[in-house]
Amino acid sequence: MGDDVSAIMLTLKLACITSAILLIIATPLAWKLSRWQHRVKHYVLAVVALPLVLPPTVLGFYLLLLFSPQSAIGQFWESVTGQQLAFSFVGLVVGSVIYSLPFAVQPLYASFLQLDGRYLDVATTLGMSKWSRLKRIVIPSCKPAFMVALGLSFAHTIGEFGVVLMIGGNIPGETQVLSIALFEHVESLNYGQAHRLAFAMLVFSFVMMAVLYRYNRGGGMSWTSK
Repeated sequence: MGDDVSAIMLTLKLACITSAILLIIATPLAWKLSRWQHRVKHYVLAVVALPLVLPPTVLGFYLLLLFSPQSAIGQFWESVTGQQLAFSFVGLVVGSVIYSLPFAVQPLYASFLQLDGRYLDVATTLGMSKWSRLKRIVIPSCKPAFMVALGLSFAHTIGEFGVVLMIGGNIPGETQVLSIALFEHVESLNYGQAHRLAFAMLVFSFVMMAVLYRYNRGGGMSWTSK
């Protein structure tokens, strides 16, 4: 039971950090994509959305190679911190950000596309700065999309398995998140504890999605493009 509590706390920590980072990254990225017109735009959108269709183990495998001590990134990280990036909590955070990126970008991108540009034009003529336009126009107008992006990122990180298993392994207190703990219970034929964890994740996922759809009225969850 103690290990499960540790896995739950670690998962919540990972989801909170990942969601915060994704909101910071996804907001300018989605804004730029919604205003950018170029023939390669659809290819960029495809790259961002790739984790939606790519098997998690495939992404996890390439991230494992990228984070390994033999890679340039892995060697640089180890030289700076003295720790390896693969099979570490930091590695889980980086992998989770990459894997959940489309879940944060998608609702923001769709909402930014629907934002009436005339409001921004008027604000510009009135001398409002970019930060003021973001704070007073964009965020209030697209508030549901921000909430959906945050909720989807959090929920998706909670349910990760393939990516975190590949790059983090199963180290209690370090990389053993909830989905890995569930898998370990099944492997050890501890179906009672596995059922409790699985049912809790099922209820959480259902409640989260119901709240998001109700809050957003089912909108802003699909890729569109001008």
